[in-house]
Amino acid sequence: MDSNIYFLDACAVIALIKKETGWEIVLDKLSKHIKGEAVVFIHEINLLEIYYGFYKEKGKDYAEKVISETSSFFTVIKGLTDAAFSEAGRLKASYKISLADSIALAETIVSGGELLTADHHEFDVIEKQEKIQFKWIR
Repeated sequence: MDSNIYFLDACAVIALIKKETGWEIVLDKLSKHIKGEAVVFIHEINLLEIYYGFYKEKGKDYAEKVISETSSFFTVIKGLTDAAFSEAGRLKASYKISLADSIALAETIVSGGELLTADHHEFDVIEKQEKIQFKWIR
């Protein structure tokens, strides 16, 4: 299924920034978002993962530059609706995943969209057990 609603987890954005395998898929969805043909979301907690990863790797200035240059290309969700809150809690309690990943999955479920990710080690087991649409970038 190819929807017009996409959620990004941190690894999808990092793949785009570093031009890792699958970055073109992320770029394609962002291009559709910019043209108004799709909507691409990221939750602020997933954006925080990107920020602290680059902060740790290359310092504060680089991390801030990455966030300021990329965050205009997608819609950033701040906070959680009651439905996303409950769903994230259920997912976090049910699987060995990070809080940020549980939020990205919850937002994907609540919206009926697809999650763009490369995070097979976290999500393969979930894909087999949950009704979540994944768009694997590699």
